[in-house]
Amino acid sequence: MSQHLIKLSVGVEDVRHLARLQDQRLADAERRGGVAELKHVTRNTPKRAKEILKGGSIFWVIKGFVRARQPVIALRPVERDDGRPACALVLKPGLIRTELRSFRPFQGWRYLSADDAPPDAAFLKEGQEDVPDEMAAELKGLGLL
Repeated sequence: MSQHLIKLSVGVEDVRHLARLQDQRLADAERRGGVAELKHVTRNTPKRAKEILKGGSIFWVIKGFVRARQPVIALRPVERDDGRPACALVLKPGLIRTELRSFRPFQGWRYLSADDAPPDAAFLKEGQEDVPDEMAAELKGLGLL
């Protein structure tokens, strides 16, 4: 069974903002002549790497709600700028919207079981706007999220 990760996307306003940031990172890598792959560098290497690489994704928490995911396609050891070891989570480009699920703040990344992961959103199509934060909070208050 695959294992997922969940991570806060700090400073990101919505899914489209995250997509723009990732597009910029890919463009910057190409401009520098490096490999144009989308990486998220983290201090700790997941101990359940084999399970993550069997179809796992990283789920992004934006403004208090899980809103999107990206498949993890590789885990690589890398070195930080200060020389310390780290792990690069190599992500498949493109965000897959998920059903909104509230999630409290936390530090770093966490494991997320396949049973607890929100399903992909059927109500949002490519290019559609995200559900506004105020609406999501109101829907949560009404017990609809």
